[in-house]
Formats: sequence, C-alpha cells, structure tokens
Amino acid sequence: MIGANDIERSKKFYDAILGVLGCKPGRFFPNLTGQTRYFYFHQNMTFCISEPINNEKATHGNGTTIGFSIESPETGDLWHATGIKNGGTTCENPPGIREGEGYKMYLAYLKDPSGNKLCGFLNFN
Repeated sequence: MIGANDIERSKKFYDAILGVLGCKPGRFFPNLTGQTRYFYFHQNMTFCISEPINNEKATHGNGTTIGFSIESPETGDLWHATGIKNGGTTCENPPGIREGEGYKMYLAYLKDPSGNKLCGFLNFN
C-alpha cells in the first residue's frame, strides 16, 4: 500500500501501467475512516493506493522502490511509456538491459504522480 495525494489521478496512472501487465482496474474498497482506497489483484500480487488515513500529505520513501515483474523488455518499454503518458515521470537511467558481473536484467524506472519510485523488472539469470 502506498499513499496518494490525488487518488483519482493516481488511479488513472496505476490502471494504465498495471493494465499493461494484465491487471484489471483498481477496485474501490470503502474505509471506515472515510479515505478512498483502490486495490489491484493480479496473479500473486496485491497492491493498494490510498489516501493517507491520518489526513496528512502522502510522502514517498527516500530509497524506496516498488518493483513490478515484467515478461519482456518490450513489455517494460510499453509499461514505462504508458506511465509517462498517464502522469508519471521517468527517473534513473532510461529503460534497458543492465549487465554486470554475473547478472543481466532489464530495468525501467518511473515515479508515480505522488513521487513514489517504481521499477519494471526482468531478471534474465
């Protein structure tokens, strides 16, 4: 679960990028304290965006990255481009394959409308 400052803008963003991965649009779940929350369910994943329960501004974690598994570099490129088109911003290096001593992976980084850092990830090892 992550906080969202503009819940409907964030829902549009997550509906779009998670839709690329095959996820259905977020489902509204009422909260007893009145905040709006949307849950996403896909395969073995549950993800939620929520207005903060304390009614303070949502903030992103410095050093925090939420990863989403992707199936191919092409899917990752589409995921990233869809995020940019729906209110996200790019961060880190451009999407692509990273190789090093003993590893090969594809990474695509985005920030959501509230500044949360995300990564589309594929491990080739």
